[in-house]
Amino acid sequence: MAVRQGRQWRSVCKGLVLGTLLTSCMILLYCLSTPQTHFSLPEVPVPYSCAHRPSQLRSKQTTNRSQQASGQTCTPKVDIMFMKTHKTASSTFLNILFRFGEKHRLKFAFPDSRNDFFYPSVFQRSQVKDYRPGMCFNIICNHLRFNAPEVAKLLPMDTSYITILRDPAELFESSFHYFGKLVPFTWKIPGDEKLTEFLREPHHYFDPEGFNSFYLKNLLFFDFGLDNTLKLDDPRVEQGIRFITDRFQLVMLVEHFEESLILLKDALCWEMDDVLFFKLNARKGSTVSKLTPEFRAKALEWNAIDWKLYQHLNQTFWKKVDAYGRQRMAEDVAELRRRERRDGIHLHRGGGEL
Repeated sequence: MAVRQGRQWRSVCKGLVLGTLLTSCMILLYCLSTPQTHFSLPEVPVPYSCAHRPSQLRSKQTTNRSQQASGQTCTPKVDIMFMKTHKTASSTFLNILFRFGEKHRLKFAFPDSRNDFFYPSVFQRSQVKDYRPGMCFNIICNHLRFNAPEVAKLLPMDTSYITILRDPAELFESSFHYFGKLVPFTWKIPGDEKLTEFLREPHHYFDPEGFNSFYLKNLLFFDFGLDNTLKLDDPRVEQGIRFITDRFQLVMLVEHFEESLILLKDALCWEMDDVLFFKLNARKGSTVSKLTPEFRAKALEWNAIDWKLYQHLNQTFWKKVDAYGRQRMAEDVAELRRRERRDGIHLHRGGGEL
């Protein structure tokens, strides 16, 4: 009896083992025979614009004097990467972009559940709301830390890259007052005049590894995705400046905002009405710069990379103005102001946003 039961158990065990092996083999064969699906983001730029009815965008006679004689026309450019830097009146420019985007029914790439693209981390396409591979966008303009390869794979190849800069001393002062409370190492600075105390001995207080420290040193360079703690003579500084110069077709200046908008209008083949704007987030009179010449010099020395970048792009800016024509620029700025008065839109007069 016991011998018979033992044989039955051995038979059951063999059946279980054989069944398990057979099932495993079947699963393996199924996996090998089923095509594998790989969910990877495309590694090439979007080739064409996805603007609604692009053929119906109204062409206009070019205002470039070198082309006027040949009667050439241009079509408004609608694919735009606006690098929204901090504390540089960029919110005012966003108002222009949103109005233009609504006019032409353009598609914006917005952040997912935030006002920025997970700043200060570098930009990734996966941070775009509802992004799926193959989707097309016309404009990206929220705060991000620039990542050229990822941006290039999100927007069409002929996208216009635009940004805006501000005098680094003014930018640093504004950033210190606005972001200082978010940077823990500033909490130990004694006295009520924390900014001037910091500029007396910045190396004593500054911690490059400190939380949010990037807000208080070469913030422009950091926003462009570059190392803001490099020594000024590091060759990567010059490389970074060349990279920005080559990548961005137009770098506007806060201190010359109206001239910047005229250059923008010309570069993108827009109408004058497209660049009218409301003044947003302007600094209150009580917070206008109080830097003395001494502490302005210290601020520029502390933000030496940003200052070098700004000087280079300031020269480039005025070369564009000269190419446009100084007299022509003065006439167009006057026309911009006239339309502003007519439409009741308050033009920005320097100083930047909070």
